Amino acid sequence: MRIGELADRTGVSVRALRYYEEQQLLVPERTASGQRVYPEEAVERVRIFRQFYAAGLSSRTIAKLLPCMDTGHSTSAQRDELLGERDRLAHHIDTMTHALHRLEQLITIAPR
Repeated sequence: MRIGELADRTGVSVRALRYYEEQQLLVPERTASGQRVYPEEAVERVRIFRQFYAAGLSSRTIAKLLPCMDTGHSTSAQRDELLGERDRLAHHIDTMTHALHRLEQLITIAPR
């Protein structure tokens, strides 16, 4: 598929897809005329990138974890990275959950 179709199917701008390419997160094939062509698997890959970015992972961290996504196997260093990101996210979720409960308490005691 061409870059515009990938953008449409993933909700990501063409500019963002080019950025992913610059960061070597996404590597399209090229036609003889130089146009980018992406395989079907690129749709899910870009969706994963969006989730990781939304969770606060950097492109550098995502790049380190790509081999895990591609092979289904991880090195000790990659597992440490994954565990660190998981723990960071769990802490953030816990913090946000506490804030949510505080807001709910305020809502129930606030006059209408």
